[in-house]
Amino acid sequence: MQFLVYILVYPFLWLISILPFRLLYLVSDFLYVLLYYIIGYRRKVVTGNLELVFPEKPKAEIAYIRKKFYKHLCDMFLEMTKTMTISSASLKKRFKVLNPEELKRLESLNKSVLLMYGHYASWEWSLELQNHSQLQGYAVYKKLANPYFDKLVRNIRSKFDTALISTKEIIAIIKQNEIENKKSITAFLSDQSPRLRKDVYWSEFMGVKVPCFTGAERLAKKLDLTIAYLKVTKVKRGFYEAEIITLAEKPKAYKDYELTDLFLREVEKQIHKAPEYYFWTHKRWKHHGKLKE
Repeated sequence: MQFLVYILVYPFLWLISILPFRLLYLVSDFLYVLLYYIIGYRRKVVTGNLELVFPEKPKAEIAYIRKKFYKHLCDMFLEMTKTMTISSASLKKRFKVLNPEELKRLESLNKSVLLMYGHYASWEWSLELQNHSQLQGYAVYKKLANPYFDKLVRNIRSKFDTALISTKEIIAIIKQNEIENKKSITAFLSDQSPRLRKDVYWSEFMGVKVPCFTGAERLAKKLDLTIAYLKVTKVKRGFYEAEIITLAEKPKAYKDYELTDLFLREVEKQIHKAPEYYFWTHKRWKHHGKLKE
């Protein structure tokens, strides 16, 4: 059944990926009408998230942000599909790294780098970053249930010299690389909502107490890795800029969870500036109110 789904869906995705960008965004406009007005995909979740973190905003402004978000969501989905066939030259034109010299400086420290991301703007097209680095690129991801689509996603990433690794693989791979003195740059999407455990770290995110992933910070401290934040902004439709912000070159000098909080503050600043580009369909605040003091 999984293979049947793959062979039925793959040609459709491929056809979308070869569309010129003007036609691609016409499809995105149609998809927006379908998702927002007809299907109403996760509208309750999006509205609830926006109202929770922006209690001061009137309903009209919430609705305005919500509509802009859905337009961006559709663009982003089709841009992810476009990655199947996009050329390196086109990707470089549409995803500009503003300070590649900072990446070069971090490489000169002869240490591996952990790069923290938020679900903001475009994280898929950050593949372009690999063209500015001599380090082996990895991206931590959650394995897809369908093995055929999982392989497809891995193949797309490898086309740009970035390897996808699961959360179960990351520690062993980086440890082995350090033993062999192979330096790497590893991307972590670190603003998801983790499972609730007794030892989970809670912090404020957008004014709300939430449990937080601390894996990137703990790994950086354990192996003495540089930790940085990739600030991605949307310039206009189909065009993005990225800035590397170094959080710590010596992570062991920071108190526990301090680096995680620094990361959250960076994501918050971007959300406050342009909230429509955050991933509001994700249930980031689903554990709100469950913290036991």
